[in-house]
Amino acid sequence: MNATEASGRPDPAVGLAEVRAAIAAACLRAHRTPESVTLVAASKTVSVEGLEPAVAAGQLVYGENRVQEAQGKWPLLRERHPEVEVHLIGPLQTNKAKDAVALFDVIHSVDRVDLCRAIARRCAEQGRRPSLFIQVNTGAEVQKAGVLPQELDALLEACRSEYDLDVAGLMCIPPVDEPGEPHFEVLAAAADRHGLKSLSMGMSSDYARAIEYGATHVRVGSAIFGSRA
Repeated sequence: MNATEASGRPDPAVGLAEVRAAIAAACLRAHRTPESVTLVAASKTVSVEGLEPAVAAGQLVYGENRVQEAQGKWPLLRERHPEVEVHLIGPLQTNKAKDAVALFDVIHSVDRVDLCRAIARRCAEQGRRPSLFIQVNTGAEVQKAGVLPQELDALLEACRSEYDLDVAGLMCIPPVDEPGEPHFEVLAAAADRHGLKSLSMGMSSDYARAIEYGATHVRVGSAIFGSRA
């Protein structure tokens, strides 16, 4: 029985090879090196057994949408593979900040002052400093997390000055019914204005274009692991 038959999903090694080739091609077009882009394999709903082939294929950076789901699989996987890095790429509730700081190496979804305060408190308690991205709601969608672009400056200043947090860059999720490019441009300009070098933008449908607009982290799930159940 092959990996697809055993798990009901395609072999992630195949998807990884295709995504890595597309990243390399996008970097070539953008006059960048593939090493300048971190592939965050979005592993929502993928089991421990489903992740093992991806780790075996050399993928060491993963993104989870929910703290609780990540707690159910990454402690075990890290016992087996201590070299892996785990990112939170979904929204974070303030009351989950303690667990998030303990588990994740990078948090992509900081978007409000009370969350900054909670993260700073838990960092001090645990002696940990995960790298942070501020999520920007570039489409001003009421149903979506993220700070509005016009409120970014104040939030970033609070993160840096008031809470001494390590803000590495910015993240966005463009509206599904709009081209991503204008949103990538807005995010890249905001990062440049604030001296931030990391941009988390681009998913399975648009990560190659995001790289051409400066993405340093692309969050790719279905192109690697297949469609979600």
